Parts: sequence; C-alpha cells; structure tokens
Amino acid sequence: MIEQLTPSAYLAWLQVQPAHNVPPLLIDVREGWEFEAAQVKPQGFDVVHWPMQTVPQEMASIDPERPVALLCHHGSRSMAVANYLEQQGFKTLINIQGGIHAWSIEIDQQIAQY
Repeated sequence: MIEQLTPSAYLAWLQVQPAHNVPPLLIDVREGWEFEAAQVKPQGFDVVHWPMQTVPQEMASIDPERPVALLCHHGSRSMAVANYLEQQGFKTLINIQGGIHAWSIEIDQQIAQY
C-alpha cells in the first residue's frame, strides 16, 4: 500500500517506526538540475537521488522490505515511481505529498523553491 504523507507527517511517521538494521530510504526522483537546485537533508533516513528513468536499474540495490519514501517536485512523478515499486514487490511505500515544494514550506525554508 502506498501512503500519501505530507513532509511533516512523514517525519512524524519516522518517529513511531520500529528500529531496523538500516534507516528508511528517501528516493528523490527529480532530474539532476532539480536535485542541484533543492535537496532534502537526511533526518533519520537515507537519501538517494535516482532520476525517475533510472529507478528500474537502481532498485535492485535495495531490499524490498526496507521502508521507502519517494519525493519529486510536487508529488506526481514520485507517485508514479511508488506505483511501479509496489508492482515490483516493495512493501512499505510513502509518497511525499507536495514534494520538495511542500518540504521547503513545512520543514526547511532554506530549501530553494523553483
């Protein structure tokens, strides 16, 4: 199941998760220029930048049991990738509603808006 969480709800969700050997993973699926313009800082989770088209080849490097959140500019591309990962057997998927734009408003105003 794919949960839709705002950035602040995602950070709250992280606080109530059981401890795992590895922290949850946030996959930023935006293009390289977008990632360079604005990035989320890890806060109890790991961050990787995999532009949307690279996810099929990159996904083999992570355990499908690991909790994964997805982020893009506003939430549409990340939701498409979440749907794809769900079809590939990933168990815990979260789409960050509002994407990096919402993150810059709710969590870290230092993140550039574009």
